[in-house]
Amino acid sequence: MADNNNKDSSTVQELKSNNKYFNLPLLVFFEDARKVFNLDSIGRELLGMAIPAAMAVAADPIASLIDTAFIGHIGAVELAAAGVSITLFNQASRITIFPLVSVTTSFVAEEDTLKKITDIEKALPNKDNNDESDSVEKNSGDKNIVSTNTAKSCSSLDAISSSKNNKSKKKKKQIASASTALIFGTILGLIQASLLVFAAKPLLLLMGAKHDSDMLILAQKFLKLRALGSPAVLLALSMQGIFRGFKDTTTPLYVIVSGYSLNVVLDPILIFYCKLGLQGAAMAHVFSQYLMALALLVLLMRKVNLSPPSIKDLQIFRFLKNGGLLMARVVAVTFVVTFAASLATRLGPITMAAHQTCQQVWITSSLISDGLAVAIQAILACSFAEKNYAKAKASAVRILQMTFVMGVGLSLIVGLGLGFGAGIFSKTPSVLHLIKIGFPFVAATQPINALSFVFDGVNYGASDFTYAAVSLVLVSIVSVGIEFVLYKTKGFIGIWIALTIYMALRMLAGIWRMGTGTGPWRFLRG
Repeated sequence: MADNNNKDSSTVQELKSNNKYFNLPLLVFFEDARKVFNLDSIGRELLGMAIPAAMAVAADPIASLIDTAFIGHIGAVELAAAGVSITLFNQASRITIFPLVSVTTSFVAEEDTLKKITDIEKALPNKDNNDESDSVEKNSGDKNIVSTNTAKSCSSLDAISSSKNNKSKKKKKQIASASTALIFGTILGLIQASLLVFAAKPLLLLMGAKHDSDMLILAQKFLKLRALGSPAVLLALSMQGIFRGFKDTTTPLYVIVSGYSLNVVLDPILIFYCKLGLQGAAMAHVFSQYLMALALLVLLMRKVNLSPPSIKDLQIFRFLKNGGLLMARVVAVTFVVTFAASLATRLGPITMAAHQTCQQVWITSSLISDGLAVAIQAILACSFAEKNYAKAKASAVRILQMTFVMGVGLSLIVGLGLGFGAGIFSKTPSVLHLIKIGFPFVAATQPINALSFVFDGVNYGASDFTYAAVSLVLVSIVSVGIEFVLYKTKGFIGIWIALTIYMALRMLAGIWRMGTGTGPWRFLRG
């Protein structure tokens, strides 16, 4: 144990000597900025995970965006009904999904890494036999990797253990976190489905829908059908979290793209050809979700033994503790977005139709950065488990710099796209007028939104769940008050000003933690 502590201390000392910004942690964000897109080992690992993850994360909102485009051609009332229902469904899902997926990714990555370290240490020669046992060279394919008893890199561990995996491909991994995640996913999915089906009307009324209005009647039917897919949604996403923990973002991508492609094909068939309208859009979505869940389960069962050795191996209380913290965070964050949609609904169907379009584009474009968040979460969970602080710092800084550049690019793309393509979502002049008022905010907030989402991944990867929860609860409380005041004084445009302030506060909360060198980042200060 003393030997391990000495090695950890020497790692931090080495980091200090190589970091000229060590006493000013805030400046670490600008370190090696010119290398932002270098395809070195860090760049390749980040992009190799981030690109498939971004495509997978963006698939759902893109499918919803296509749904919105199809539904918008039925009528403004139908678009408003779908808008309030999708918002309610998505926010309810986020309350359960994001804590589950985030905790699952970190725990699986940590557990898998520690198992690899243990296996390699057992395979090393006895330390008493030879002084060279502290450094055993293994061949990784393109170069030799020096593997020590402690502080091995994630990529080195994967390379070293690959030969073992090749010899025993039929042997499945035993990861207790994976089994626990599927249990929670099933239970939460059934609870969510029951809640949305039996409480659809009161929940929609809370969202601002008017009693006995055409919009309320349509929204109820749409929401109840979408709710039937909740178990599949939560199971599919919990399995995505497991694959991410293994640093495999490609397998889920293939399944998700296939599933949502089917959704897009079924949309016009069920909506227009079968004349099912809103119900057809909901049915297409539910069918694709169950297909994706089944495909992911089959693929996961080939890789992992999903039956834990015993009940005590399940990490129930660890999931509950950290998942509970993140659930409090997500409830607060979700309330801000849901409250904004509720305020827009109170301004009438036309305003809600415009808000739904702006919000869907806002979420879709911003969530592309979630691919970067997924990548950094898995890498940081692995690095902190190994106490490889140098890699943790370098990876976090690189991903944040990439995120800012990507956010600026998204801002330009979204601004031009909505400026010329607003007519795709509606043909109603009054709706188009409001969309054009909202789209400057949607475009301008892209860099802020991207950094906010990636800072979430940084916090989760460092297992900084308490700070992630407390900071966002405080930000949300302030933001809800701002939303209400600006809604009263400026209406639709006030809602979007408030959402811009909200995302800026989220970003600043992320900058504060790492930039001040507190919590898991205290090693940046010495």
